[in-house]
Amino acid sequence: MISIQDKIGIPKYKQIVNSIEEAITSGVLKKGDQLPSINKVKDAHSLSRDTVLTAFNELKNRGIVQSVVGKGYYVSSEDINVNQKVFLLFDELNSFKEDLYNSFLEDLGENIQVDIFFHHFNTTIFSKLIHDNIGAYNYYVIMPANLTNTNAVIQNLPQDKVYILDQLHDDLEPYSAIYQNFEKDIFNGLKKALHLIEKYKKLILLFPEDKQPQGMLKGFKLFCETYHINYSVVDSLKNNTPKPGELYVIPDDKNLLRIIKSFKNNNLILAQDVGVISYNDTLLKEIVADGITTISTDFNAMGKKLASMIRNKEVGKIVNPNNLILRNSL
Repeated sequence: MISIQDKIGIPKYKQIVNSIEEAITSGVLKKGDQLPSINKVKDAHSLSRDTVLTAFNELKNRGIVQSVVGKGYYVSSEDINVNQKVFLLFDELNSFKEDLYNSFLEDLGENIQVDIFFHHFNTTIFSKLIHDNIGAYNYYVIMPANLTNTNAVIQNLPQDKVYILDQLHDDLEPYSAIYQNFEKDIFNGLKKALHLIEKYKKLILLFPEDKQPQGMLKGFKLFCETYHINYSVVDSLKNNTPKPGELYVIPDDKNLLRIIKSFKNNNLILAQDVGVISYNDTLLKEIVADGITTISTDFNAMGKKLASMIRNKEVGKIVNPNNLILRNSL
């Protein structure tokens, strides 16, 4: 299976890699098959253990083989064109995260495999996905959302191979990150719209704590208290009846549609009787109700920068840009 020749100008570890790739291409090795042991290859070709280990580690880093403690190395993928593998863990998939994902893939380059997973704000699922994939990827991109104690879960991953996305908790400071400053972003976004907000009697934030970042709540309260705006925070729109003079800040798309429907059912005219500000801009919000005002980060920019950092092996922390997009809902 493995052919080694002297004086051909190809390093011997690379000849091992090439031999195993050829065996996979020709069908001699298939997914799940075990490779010859390091000692067997070493002894058969009078090589050092480090030479064989270098070859196996290259294949492992590309996701072509995986190691099983106490058993050896096994073929995990028959795609020998993959140079690197990226583990991408989102909280959930929605339209703006789809934009992030697509821009990430477009800018990442060829021969890099991205496997996407979702934890759905569930700590048990989050922990299991991390644990089951330790050592199987070159890079780990993790969106922790508002889950707590995530550092205890990811601390067994190589720190220089981890990128935190969207929310950066205090215990994740050691890791590279592209994140939103939710407290600052909502404060500044509302401040830019202050001249329109002041015509309303009350500002209402929909804030289900199981999914939304605490920074958003802090920034909202700070804005209202700084500018003496009457406000309230609710965790659900269930049994809510909107009243004239109310302005709603809605973080998610489902509840945005629910509140707009409720406005219509109660004969309230948007931007006259009531108002709404949404979070995270999408094509839908350009169209619905003649345009919904949003406070939004640039998810395309986030995906592009993430790809650039991985391609160029960059480390560091980057705050993603955020802006207020004024439309007819105020």
